[in-house]
Amino acid sequence: MNRVILMGRLTRDPEVRYSQGERSMAIARSTLAVDRRGRRSQDGSEQTADFINIVAFDRAGEFAEKYFRQGMRVLVSGRIQTGSYTNKDGQRVYTTDIIVDDQEFADSKGAAGNGGGDNSGYNNNYNNGGYGYQQTSRPAPTSAIGDGFMNIPDGVEDEGLPFN
Repeated sequence: MNRVILMGRLTRDPEVRYSQGERSMAIARSTLAVDRRGRRSQDGSEQTADFINIVAFDRAGEFAEKYFRQGMRVLVSGRIQTGSYTNKDGQRVYTTDIIVDDQEFADSKGAAGNGGGDNSGYNNNYNNGGYGYQQTSRPAPTSAIGDGFMNIPDGVEDEGLPFN
């Protein structure tokens, strides 16, 4: 089984290009800095991180372009894909990318602002089809019911969800 789940901070804004052809598709590329738990740098003061290339296609790519920014902590799941190409110097270059299936904000709106990211107007209280956002222009849930579920105001259930 080829399944990967990663949480880290974006090292840059996603770079988005659109495919050519009958139906253009967004292709968003970014790098995720993922801490190595328990590992320390040579001087013992900081944790080290792995910098992992992530690629999101189609609607996931459009979402990344619109909402993800450098410094945001995000959660992605997908699969590892390896490849290779020959560069202009004739050398073989090997690549490893994570192809994103699902992605969501890993911090609350306030915490993301402290980490350098800005998902203004969005929070991650809901997981809408794997995209994990809700526009705050909707009426906000007012309180938690005793069993841990949020009380959702009338008229919010069906408006503007990113899936059918």
